[in-house]
Amino acid sequence: MDVMSFYTMIYDKGGYAMVAIVILSLVTATLIIWKLIHFVRLGVWLSALARNTVQTRVETATQEAVNHLSRRDAEAEAELVALDCVAQVRRGLRALEVIAAIAPLLGLLGTVLGMIAAFQALQTSGNQADPGVLAGGIWEALLTTAAGMAVAIPASLALAGFDSVAERMTRDIEARATRILIASSRTEG
Repeated sequence: MDVMSFYTMIYDKGGYAMVAIVILSLVTATLIIWKLIHFVRLGVWLSALARNTVQTRVETATQEAVNHLSRRDAEAEAELVALDCVAQVRRGLRALEVIAAIAPLLGLLGTVLGMIAAFQALQTSGNQADPGVLAGGIWEALLTTAAGMAVAIPASLALAGFDSVAERMTRDIEARATRILIASSRTEG
């Protein structure tokens, strides 16, 4: 099946809303796989004894700042590095959040547009209204709502899981930088 045949089949089942939902489903799957690979590369699921890439970066930068900068500058540098690391860990989560929010809305839009078309067909048929045609139109319209939810549910679940990991990483990053700064102030005093 070529791309145009696939597009036509999807369009015939739910119109432009269904095409947009299919595109969102591909983007969602890609984001989830990319984020899993990203977290594995960062080492976020390593044991508590192991240092992951992000935490090591924060520790190294904070220690370097403590060794070469004033206390105030070292704190500022540690905060900048920590913020950068947190942003790196959270990258891609906003896109999943947006998809989880708009996929059901696109499904609902497809349903409303499909219902409008079904009732227009019913109106134009007058007294010869075929309930089967109306039911088929409603079925096709409701299909977009189900498709929208089918995209939003995994996006929401993935977002919740990834956000939980990102929150844990954020706490760990802040704690590691703070511990180094506290230790350095003890050695100075």
